[in-house]
Amino acid sequence: MAAAAAGSKTQSPELPAELPYDFLKKITNDFAEDRKISGSPFGTLYMGVVPDGDRVIAVKKLQENAPMPADKTFKKEVQNVMVLKHDNIVQLVGFCSETNKKLVQLDGRYIQADITESLLCYEYLPVGSLQDNLFGDKAAEQNNSSAEPGIDWDTRFKIIKGICKGLHYLHKLDIPIIHMDLKPENILLDANMVPKIADFALSRVFGQEQTRLCTQTVVGSYGYMAPEYLYRGEISAQSDIYSLGLMIIEITTRQKNIPEKDQPSARNFIDKVRKEWTVEHIASKYTLLDSEGLQQVKKCIEIGLQCVEVDRKCRPPIEEIVDALNGLRASKMANKTANEGHCFPSIPMMVSRASTTSAKLAALFGHKKK
Repeated sequence: MAAAAAGSKTQSPELPAELPYDFLKKITNDFAEDRKISGSPFGTLYMGVVPDGDRVIAVKKLQENAPMPADKTFKKEVQNVMVLKHDNIVQLVGFCSETNKKLVQLDGRYIQADITESLLCYEYLPVGSLQDNLFGDKAAEQNNSSAEPGIDWDTRFKIIKGICKGLHYLHKLDIPIIHMDLKPENILLDANMVPKIADFALSRVFGQEQTRLCTQTVVGSYGYMAPEYLYRGEISAQSDIYSLGLMIIEITTRQKNIPEKDQPSARNFIDKVRKEWTVEHIASKYTLLDSEGLQQVKKCIEIGLQCVEVDRKCRPPIEEIVDALNGLRASKMANKTANEGHCFPSIPMMVSRASTTSAKLAALFGHKKK
């Protein structure tokens, strides 16, 4: 099976933007169970094999009983994603919206009704979702076949930077797009482990001068929703930053954010990471890394925790996160504590508590041994 090349920014000429339903039905073998890639409340993703070249695409069949009506989901994804061209954004290569008359059962009898089939077609990414590779069956296979757990650190760091670059692109468009559903399931990986942000069903478009809006309809993924969105319906770029921070923490610590019944914003998970991931803990979990690698881990945990501040005004903007990861403005983010005392409080996890801290670790992380 051929996958879309990583970094490709051109649409294949043999695949038109608007596709007939019968064509998509044919290439998915009538949406057969063995062609199913994944499912979500918004729709089911199938593998479609295009004739004449054996090209593979991913076909998403939207659910009529989804949390958001299929026509709204379809409109959001087509309008918000069709023109996006970036290495870290999944490419929408086609769509279908056809209305046909069908016999449906209603109150014990059959009637003829107009049924609209809504489908979206994306580049096919064979490695699957970040969720599956971090915590699913693929992660289990990697753990069983390698001395180092799962994905190695260099790849994890590349994935973090790629996600941030994709989000930077969305937030810095002339008409910014707020994703509103960032989580490991919605990050897909290509054959080179390049991450691509996917599933724009809940995305919002902001006007050029708009920075925030409010809604009475709060829909999102439990465990990844920013507090101000969850409790006040406030939507801003910082809503995405909160979800991004949780993903950065998950990728870095290799610990899954398992939503608890009363923790829609994952505060217990965040507090646990803040408490446990000390200097010594980082070194014990990443025993094969050199000093540069350990510094990267430390920086990612710091950034992740800054992103999940309860006060949205205390979360760093995406451009500062990208620059910090590239080592361009790390000092600026570190100095926020001194310059803005109410934001980015000192992170206790980065201060050694044990009296047995080695001089090497203390020097590495900039702390003096007490």
